[in-house]
Amino acid sequence: MGKMLLVSGSNGSGKSRFAEGLIARTDGPRLYIATLQPVNKENHARIQKHRLQRAGLRFSTLELPDQVGDAPVPAGGVVLLEDLSNLLANILFGRSGRPEEALDQIRQLRAKSRLLVVVTISGLAEEGYKGETAGYIRALNRLNADLLAEADAAAELRSQTPFWQKGSPDALF
Repeated sequence: MGKMLLVSGSNGSGKSRFAEGLIARTDGPRLYIATLQPVNKENHARIQKHRLQRAGLRFSTLELPDQVGDAPVPAGGVVLLEDLSNLLANILFGRSGRPEEALDQIRQLRAKSRLLVVVTISGLAEEGYKGETAGYIRALNRLNADLLAEADAAAELRSQTPFWQKGSPDALF
């Protein structure tokens, strides 16, 4: 089983760029698993931004909104999962699955990877939300806590600055 890094933060905190920068320090094959299913102009713009951001970083990109545990990871591969919040939404709302499926899939992906970097949104509060949205936020927060417990290292990004919650980059390389 490979090592795992959890990178969390709010939207626009720099978590994706930070994760990509860490992976740029690795050798061997790199796999970027994109989970966002574009449904509007904003989604398409976000996808284009991320493609430009990782240009030149030698990633093979796999667009996989669900079933990331089945991804074909090359031997010795380093994987960036972008991102957990989309994966969970795809499981819950796309096919009425259970939140635990996301954790199972990430564990499968980790077992195939030398290093798995999982990017996720953190800091969401369910106050002011009801029904499915509140349930989604609860499930994401629980999943983030489970992954933090299992991760070898974890960093939360705030205004482009990483705050290490667990371990350090040295634990990964």
